Amino acid sequence: MSPVEVKYERIVAETDRYRVEGDLKLLQESYRNRLSDYLNFQNNEFLTIVNAELKAIDGSGRDWNTPVLILARRYIHLVVPAGQPTEQQTITNP
Repeated sequence: MSPVEVKYERIVAETDRYRVEGDLKLLQESYRNRLSDYLNFQNNEFLTIVNAELKAIDGSGRDWNTPVLILARRYIHLVVPAGQPTEQQTITNP
């Protein structure tokens, strides 16, 4: 198979309790290579966010970090890009 290029886009997502900042993997050559396309694709019930930083919205200090966060779309109120894509890689499928 041919190599697949991916990019990690830094995003900020908010739920009722947390503001989440982390990297979302998007396939470069896919029709879902933009954040809006990825979010509007109906089969994505969860977002897998890497290098996630969670900050409590209520200011309680219950902040934490995790290398991988799987976040259900139904709990997300908003998602915005946090800046430029953080990394671009080429992945070879086995």
